[in-house]
Amino acid sequence: MSDNLRLDQYLAREHPEYSRSTWQKYIDGRYVSVNGAVESSNKYVVSENDEVVYTLPEKQDFSAQTLPIIFEDDNVIVIDKPIGVLTHAKGALNDELTVAEFVRSKTTYKSDTNRPGIIHRLDRDTSGVIICVKNDETAHLLNKQFHDRRAKKTYYAVVKGEPAHQRADIDLPIARNPKKPSTFRVDSAGKSAFTAYEVIQTKKNLSLLQLKPVTGRTHQLRVHMAYVNTPIYGDRIYGKEADRLYLHAASLEITIPEGNRRTFESKLPSSFLDLTS
Repeated sequence: MSDNLRLDQYLAREHPEYSRSTWQKYIDGRYVSVNGAVESSNKYVVSENDEVVYTLPEKQDFSAQTLPIIFEDDNVIVIDKPIGVLTHAKGALNDELTVAEFVRSKTTYKSDTNRPGIIHRLDRDTSGVIICVKNDETAHLLNKQFHDRRAKKTYYAVVKGEPAHQRADIDLPIARNPKKPSTFRVDSAGKSAFTAYEVIQTKKNLSLLQLKPVTGRTHQLRVHMAYVNTPIYGDRIYGKEADRLYLHAASLEITIPEGNRRTFESKLPSSFLDLTS
């Protein structure tokens, strides 16, 4: 019986191995039929006599694709993530190479999820250093360092305008924006967020900044810089579009197994310097 459920609710109840949000994506992708006809609306109300059939897509093979590796040993793999590459897929449907898919065959950590090896993330449009783990023990070690703020991250960004101070700390809490749930904003009721910045150079209303986030809130650097009226150049959400988002994860200092404190680095793209010098 359907109990007058929406199509996505019905499928999630009958096949709980997939979440409702995953079923919504399958329906949107036209993989579900009702009474022999493709049904692409999640809001379709399933009646008792409806025949619901689905054919899920085959998983794509990304084994022939690669990403640049900065460092790799038995416990970690450090990637120099290009712009445009997702850290991990957002659901069961995945039609592109992600960092997670690249490391899937190398890790046992969360290997049965869409986030194998992932302990932190970079936005799709952010380039630079991202570290992945190969086992649960290393995940515990590194996650604790991120949680305790002992992992040191350095970013560079080109921003519109010039900050009021050459060097400053931004200590402003961040929360999800209820009017646009996929975005964030400075909010006194949000989670603490701390960013230190320093202006490196400025040219024609564009400035190159070194950014050191102490916390790791989603969109933290983008929200903080937009709030102080110097949005990151190319930020489609909090600023204006350009040929890319000019935000680069330049280095990560962290302790990997065997007690080795390491700093992994990614070269700053020349375009960041060209725009500001």
